Amino acid sequence: MPGTPYLEKPPKGLMTWPKLLRISIPILTAITVAAWWNEILLEWGIALIIILGISFIARR
Repeated sequence: MPGTPYLEKPPKGLMTWPKLLRISIPILTAITVAAWWNEILLEWGIALIIILGISFIARR
């Protein structure tokens, strides 16, 4: 990959965007479908915004 700081491949255990997306997209999709099925989509959206907000503040 051009511009990578690693000589050959990323170090073992490093969480990169492709790995993170492969893990998080199926999980978020399943939770969203379950929330839609149980008609609590608004509550799921509010909870997701709160979780992402806390994560943003904690990483600052």
